[in-house]
Amino acid sequence: MILDALFQPQSIAIIGASRIPGKVGYDLLSNLIQGGYQGTIIPVNPSAANIFDIPCFPNLDKHKNRIDLAIIAVPKEMVLATVDGCISAEVKALIIVTSGFRELSEEGYALEQQIVRMCSHHNIRVLGPNCLGLINTANRMNASFAGKMPESGDISIFSQSGALCAAMLDLAAGRHMGMAKVISVGNKADLSEVDILEYMGADPQTKVIVGYLEDISTGDKFVKSAEEAASLKPVIILKSGTTEAGLKAAASHTGVMATIDTAYAAAFKRSGVVRADSFEALFDYATAFALQPLPVGNRILIISNTGGAGTIAADAVERAGMRVAPPNSKTTSSLRDKRPRIATFMNPVYVLGDAPPGRYLAAIESAQTDPDVDAILVILVPQVMTYPKETALEIASFLDGSKPVVASFMGGEDILPSRHVLSEVGLPVYDSPERAVAALRAMYQYSLWRCRPPRMVTRFRVNKRRVERIITRKQRNGLLQVGEVKGKDILSAYGFRIPKGSLAASAEEAVEIAERIGYPVAMKIVSPHIIHKSDLGGVQLNLQDPDAVEDAFELMIMKISRKAPEAVIEGIYVEEMAGKGLEVIIGMNRDPQFGPMLMFGLGGIFVEVLKDVTFNLAPITETEAVQMLKSTRSYAMLEGKRGEKGVDVGAIASGLQRISQLTTDFPQILELDINPFIVGEFGSEPVVADVRMTLGPL
Repeated sequence: MILDALFQPQSIAIIGASRIPGKVGYDLLSNLIQGGYQGTIIPVNPSAANIFDIPCFPNLDKHKNRIDLAIIAVPKEMVLATVDGCISAEVKALIIVTSGFRELSEEGYALEQQIVRMCSHHNIRVLGPNCLGLINTANRMNASFAGKMPESGDISIFSQSGALCAAMLDLAAGRHMGMAKVISVGNKADLSEVDILEYMGADPQTKVIVGYLEDISTGDKFVKSAEEAASLKPVIILKSGTTEAGLKAAASHTGVMATIDTAYAAAFKRSGVVRADSFEALFDYATAFALQPLPVGNRILIISNTGGAGTIAADAVERAGMRVAPPNSKTTSSLRDKRPRIATFMNPVYVLGDAPPGRYLAAIESAQTDPDVDAILVILVPQVMTYPKETALEIASFLDGSKPVVASFMGGEDILPSRHVLSEVGLPVYDSPERAVAALRAMYQYSLWRCRPPRMVTRFRVNKRRVERIITRKQRNGLLQVGEVKGKDILSAYGFRIPKGSLAASAEEAVEIAERIGYPVAMKIVSPHIIHKSDLGGVQLNLQDPDAVEDAFELMIMKISRKAPEAVIEGIYVEEMAGKGLEVIIGMNRDPQFGPMLMFGLGGIFVEVLKDVTFNLAPITETEAVQMLKSTRSYAMLEGKRGEKGVDVGAIASGLQRISQLTTDFPQILELDINPFIVGEFGSEPVVADVRMTLGPL
């Protein structure tokens, strides 16, 4: 593989190796030796003849043999010349641990980019700068100054923060979690999370990928690489931080609702990434994924020696969207026949406060063979008559691996030995039921994603050339706000139903249009300088006759002239009134990293009041469009409840797919709102009542 020189080098040069403890160059060399690396180690220091009894070279020119990997730990001012020397020595890969680049100044950023250009020209890959290095337990290579070599295992971690990378190693050691690879990516001048995901996805030693990110370098490439990796193994990421690129003055409701973090959430959902919302959860999830099989469903059986803890767990399961399903009759009979002192044979199974190990085993044995149970949560609260450590040992030796089992041994000092036992034997253990349930939920959600149907994006027959002409003309004239009239022309070309209407320049012309269309009609001000028409009195609805139309025209012109005297008025749009139906909003906000993000929610004023909206990345499939609707609290209104008729959910899903196609076809569209999108009963065609768009400049 292309990164083998980084992860599987036969020889490593440490440029800036030191004899002084506490220096980075000392720790790098010491860790490499103490870790047990068996390849050739080449210390480089012009002031030393040898370090750790290894011959030292003043520079790479004096070393005539092959060098696969060079670790650069010299002052920033010397890095450029050092990289040039590595190129002359035909080094295959670099790790630059030196800091002081883009994280400090524009000058540092420019230097960083110069280094990458030089290396790229010679096909040299660079990790860092400003990183801790990397660890590969498969070949006992600790090419970092993060600490001692971790235990060998099947979890690989990468981190944008060097300090958190070290903290991850320390936490993993405390939980007896073995590592496959540990990568500190630093500034990501060259190698980024995209490259690491591609490598780890194909790495046979890696079973679970764990990462910490502050930003993502290339959105579309990240989604692709993360999806490919997650299709093979769990990818768990803690994302913190935001970018200024996401902060902009948005003209549309969709833009306002799309918070800085919305795009990351949508990207993770699309690519199958399991998102951890805390540093603690990151390793809670990693432990469960690494040690237990995935659940095939969401039915959780709880076994507890206290009623209170069982109830807490049951509440957590329900809140997590999973089920506290009762065991089947065969399991219940089995428990009764064995006659352990069990207070309840339902769910949670209450084994009483004095439960010895055997009582837990009886409940677990029945649950493991119960086809109506998908996962098991074992809870123990220490009491005078309980045996936590003994119970932990027997439970761990009894599990058959047929379905996921997690434990919550609650308490403090008295419970620590039993937690250590469970960790050592490979059973995930948590100090609260809620954390255990959160891990099960993450596993269940990932299992659902793995079983998703193939993504088939529908392509509708549209008039793309017509839209291209409208957008190009707008951009050439510097008119980046697309109002209702031209916006509806664009949507019409993509198959949306648009009410009949025309632009009127006078009250007489407005009456003529209304007579031709038929009453009732709606009237709306058209101006490139007015976005929120209703706020300025620029909308009149349900006008029934010529007098009403004439009065509305004159009143609207007067109001707008007074409230927005600087606005250029192109006319007043007269159109047929849309029929009755539910008002929803569908829209798009183009994220600078991930591209078009589609939005759905209730329309009209509800989008601002309820803020019950959902997002997904374009392009979307029909299934994903329907799932967007189902993920809102207001979905019950769409279905129809308590005698109320529902609306055509499929028509809304089709509208989302058409917006997906439009905004994918035309990256010039930065924002788009259809609000309201009026949807009727099943079989009726939804109507675009209002629309606005924002274009990017040429």
